Amino acid sequence: MSVSDYVRRLKLTGAARRLKESDAKVIEVALDSGFESVDGFQRAFYREFGCNPGTYSTHPIPVPYFIPTGVKFQNRQFNACKENEMETRNVFIQVIKKPARKVIIKRGEKAAEYFAYCEEVGCDLWGLLTSMDSLCGEPVCLWLPEKLRDGKSEYVQGVEVAPDYKGIIPEGFDVIDLPECDYLMFQGEPFAEEDFEEAITAIWESEKKYDPSVVGYKWDKENPRIQLEPRGERGYIELVAVKAQ
Repeated sequence: MSVSDYVRRLKLTGAARRLKESDAKVIEVALDSGFESVDGFQRAFYREFGCNPGTYSTHPIPVPYFIPTGVKFQNRQFNACKENEMETRNVFIQVIKKPARKVIIKRGEKAAEYFAYCEEVGCDLWGLLTSMDSLCGEPVCLWLPEKLRDGKSEYVQGVEVAPDYKGIIPEGFDVIDLPECDYLMFQGEPFAEEDFEEAITAIWESEKKYDPSVVGYKWDKENPRIQLEPRGERGYIELVAVKAQ
């Protein structure tokens, strides 16, 4: 895309976030976003998101936020690193409890990992998910057990919502119910953007080696494995379901 389109989409997404998350007036957001008039801002907002900014500020709906990605890494494909080629990385592990919840998901066809899923569904989906409120504060990626796949992909993306959720379900999405469940959260060290492969592989190796019986658990294959967005400043995070022995 052109630089001007990139800047415009980034500004409009920032404006949408502010309208949703604060009490700022439309005129304030418009001027702070670099628009010379409210009319110009409203037209640009409608073209980008399909709704009026005033309406969005009071009744937010799922809209496609623009999520920029690292240009120099956009064409890379993930290849798991060999263990003997990796630096030693610390992994923090803790037990957390997830409550009963629904997950609004977009299914792929046959995808079992992120890159295949993007080819089937499109990478822009993450922007839409980011605009939706989630119980855990962010979208999630899931590897579904067989019983939840409905003949579709193992890997899906979505947002967690309350069991009694009555809000909007975007077209083409499904809703699954998940029970209360214990998870082992594996969190790696912060990493540089170009080192994402090594960061992910370090977590996968830790999951393969870890014996949950040391903390009184065994692996739970009936609940999905969960991946959070790989963000270098916090380290790569996955949650693996467990149950008491």
